Amino acid sequence: MSDWEAGDLDLRHWLSDLETVISTAAPEGPIALLGISQGAATVVQFAARHPERVSHLILYGGYPEGWARRGDEGSRRRYEAMIELIDHGWGGTNPVFRQLFTSRFIPGGTEEQLAWFNELCRKTTSPRNAARLLEARAHVDVRAQLSQVRVPTLVLHARHDEVVPIKVGRVLAAEIPGATFVELDSANHILLEGEPAWTRFCDAVEEFTGITTSTSADGAAFAALSPRERDILALITEGLGNAEIAERLGISEKTVRNHVSNVFDKLGVWSRAQAIVFARDRGFGVRR
Repeated sequence: MSDWEAGDLDLRHWLSDLETVISTAAPEGPIALLGISQGAATVVQFAARHPERVSHLILYGGYPEGWARRGDEGSRRRYEAMIELIDHGWGGTNPVFRQLFTSRFIPGGTEEQLAWFNELCRKTTSPRNAARLLEARAHVDVRAQLSQVRVPTLVLHARHDEVVPIKVGRVLAAEIPGATFVELDSANHILLEGEPAWTRFCDAVEEFTGITTSTSADGAAFAALSPRERDILALITEGLGNAEIAERLGISEKTVRNHVSNVFDKLGVWSRAQAIVFARDRGFGVRR
């Protein structure tokens, strides 16, 4: 368990803690590391320093630079206001101060999920530590280490994440050599089990690490597609363009474009080539 009275919360100590945990666990070979949100910076540093000890690097909702270093004045002012509110109201019985924090993490959550998260926050850290952690996150900077990462890397990010904008996740993917980027159709910084983005996340991680549990067209990866979208995807895998698909299905080209956009959103891809590879790798074909 972590000490309630935390000492220095600098990124260097996060890395030292991770090195200690892994050394103590003494795995027999390279391990897969998952870094979520602020954890991404820590595992990036570990992978850059110890590439021989990492088999796969998975980053979700991560960022190479904290909010104070991104040059976004509006974001800086919002976070400074949140730190002040958290420092004075985090530990009270009235959840309004924590709600400001948690509602940004799971805007798609139910009242029950938000209440659970609020209570979890109250129980797991003190008001002062919560404010200090938010402040520490502001000054994270591992951008210089991104180019030093030489392990297979998967970067996933929710499209409408309010906590960490997706453009920040794209920086991780763009500056880590050979990294793969998967865009998830969600607004939640913490993915919820019932949303399609969670299924897409699981499928992408399983595929990346070599653990595949769903290979048929009826698998969970395609559960969110409507019958028409499945038809569209099948024709895309045949190499047809939008005009050809429109003629084949007897619908307008504009309608096809809308369906293609929806297919990309639900599968978490952003090009026809990626959609084709994603579908064919899972045995997807035309449904007759």
